[in-house]
Amino acid sequence: MAENYPLSFWISQALNGLVLGGVYALVALGYTLVYGILLMINFAHGEVMMIGAFTGVFALQFFTALGWMSGPTTLVVLALLLIAAAGMLGSIATGVTLERVAYRPLRGAPRLVPLISAIGASLFLQYSVLLVFGVSPRTYTRPPLLEGGFRVGDVFVPYTGVIIFVTSLLLMLALYLIVQRTKLGKAMRAVAEDKGTAALMGIDVDRVIVFTFILSAALAGAAGVMLGFHNTVVKFNSGFVPGLKAFTAAVLGGIGNIPGAMVGALLLGLIEAIGPSALGIPTEYKDIIAFSVLVIVLIFRPSGLLGEVVSEKKA
Repeated sequence: MAENYPLSFWISQALNGLVLGGVYALVALGYTLVYGILLMINFAHGEVMMIGAFTGVFALQFFTALGWMSGPTTLVVLALLLIAAAGMLGSIATGVTLERVAYRPLRGAPRLVPLISAIGASLFLQYSVLLVFGVSPRTYTRPPLLEGGFRVGDVFVPYTGVIIFVTSLLLMLALYLIVQRTKLGKAMRAVAEDKGTAALMGIDVDRVIVFTFILSAALAGAAGVMLGFHNTVVKFNSGFVPGLKAFTAAVLGGIGNIPGAMVGALLLGLIEAIGPSALGIPTEYKDIIAFSVLVIVLIFRPSGLLGEVVSEKKA
């Protein structure tokens, strides 16, 4: 039961939850960005993250073979940055291809059609990776720099968790600045508000949509690499459940709302980490708690914590 655990245990679980929440936030932001522009749920987004994780693990193997991962600290840090960049590029290539092949031809179709296309794309990517790379997981071998941690009182804080959480926050801040302060970010907000009016004002809507997919895929690729180092393995279905949890986080915060996706993801990470121990259930059932949150939110507050209730206009 919950009262049998010391305070240090709950603090450790909360820290783990924040780390998971940071990763979920990066993926949830991808759902939110695409929904805000196209009003569609990209259910293949978890697989975009998985492709990034696979690209990252191959880059890791390459730099390990070169001896960089066991070299000086500067070389290890450079290798980690290049691994993250490789993962992001792999995801960007996948995301842009999906937009061009699976979604762009269906823009004028009823909303159910691109949703079915997204589910089909998700399965296609999963089983394509299974066909090419097999069912055996690929290992993310952590360099010595990422092993260990430090103690704050009775609480052990792993270096990997700190790096993942801080990196997630920096990427979220970068996204916020891009959306709020750049010309393309302003164009994204204009297209999200009204595509027709944005086009009349000279905004290239197709270019903005592609840029949105690039942003969302880059975040997913970074999340895939970080999740790979966190879990130490990646396989063909590694993006499916985390992708659904990130979607849950986006719904919890308010789908289409960028701050909502961040808040929802951090809350979901905390709930997933603390929930099993608080409820006295095995950790193997933590996914039940996460998806129960989705059901509860959809029943009682479908607009999410920070979302707005919008009535659909009738023709």
